[in-house]
Amino acid sequence: MIATATGLFRPLLQLGLISQIFIGIVIGALLGVFAPSLASDIALLGQLFIAALQAVAPILVFVLVAAAISAHRQGQPTHIRSVLVLYIVGTLVAALIAVAASFAFPTELALNAPQAEGNPPGDIFQILRHLLLNAVANPVSALMEGNFIAILAWAVGLGLMLRQASDTTRLALSDLSDAISRIVALVIRLAPLGILGLVAGTLAESGIESLVNYAQLLAVIVGCMMFVALVSNPLLVYIATRQNPYPLVFACLRGSAITAFFTRSSAANIPVNLELCRRLKLDADTYSISIPLGATINMCGAAITITVITLATTHTLGINVDFPTALLLCIVSALAACGVSGVAGGSLMLIPMAANLFGIPTEVAMQAVAIGFVISVVQDSTETALNSSTDVLFTAAACRARSNPLTSS
Repeated sequence: MIATATGLFRPLLQLGLISQIFIGIVIGALLGVFAPSLASDIALLGQLFIAALQAVAPILVFVLVAAAISAHRQGQPTHIRSVLVLYIVGTLVAALIAVAASFAFPTELALNAPQAEGNPPGDIFQILRHLLLNAVANPVSALMEGNFIAILAWAVGLGLMLRQASDTTRLALSDLSDAISRIVALVIRLAPLGILGLVAGTLAESGIESLVNYAQLLAVIVGCMMFVALVSNPLLVYIATRQNPYPLVFACLRGSAITAFFTRSSAANIPVNLELCRRLKLDADTYSISIPLGATINMCGAAITITVITLATTHTLGINVDFPTALLLCIVSALAACGVSGVAGGSLMLIPMAANLFGIPTEVAMQAVAIGFVISVVQDSTETALNSSTDVLFTAAACRARSNPLTSS
């Protein structure tokens, strides 16, 4: 019986991971549409997949970053500064594109939705204060809660101290990093089943009817993200590398964006991105730091969401926004996006802060947040796919960069 089953599924098992994921998407969609009750049960596969990624990501990041820094020797090249430049420039460009699209395609919202739950931050200084406090959190609590700011801070500190340790100690840390990486590889191999469950559960629960009323808003947001993914990001990569960017762009979209679209969590997608960087043969000293850092601060998709929904709210209320003020919104959105937690729906709770620039009451802004949650089944998935794939894209661009003004350090 086992031999028969193995023979039956052997052609499927011989396919590449991406092909298996696409098959999982198709089967999950069919189940979600035609067998919603069965799809709700199968959704457990998706929940287990996300839980496994979220469980392994904190300890993987901590050990990998500490091991990479402890093994680094003076004079070895790294590209962290170049990656940070690309992260910042890419997020600002994304916010600017969102402003241009919002002016070109003004959208009105039906602001009679119930207020969304949650406490939005008061201003940008509150976000920065929150980030600083997170950075000095208890390391054990940080690992338990998935606080990647603190995990990075403690991993960097431990790695720096261990640079003076014996070769045996550093080798043991490296072996531990390799062992955890192999566990991650096993989890990622289960991605087709996990995504099958996620797709089936999402369609069974939400359907597509709830998206029809907000089709224009969703089109502007997704259109901006597609433009960033296929035009502005490749342009930045070309400036950095002086090479055709699209082979690298499509490799990152295939290897990172697909899983991020369905997990809807940049933090949960960290192990996937680290594995992709390894397959791309990038510098381990760079990507072991830049990928978890990007899951926190590289939020071009979040900047788009904040900007578009905020300007849609001002248009609905008849508030005239001149272009200089819109540029200020770009900066605020980009900075606020860096404070978005790597979880589903994180960017939506920053909309009230951006709306406050135009004197919009929090009560009204929270109605816009509620609309954001209605369309989040597509908006947040696309946002996370853009954010996460861009982490790998810009890391690869910095590692392969030639001498140029954008990434020279």
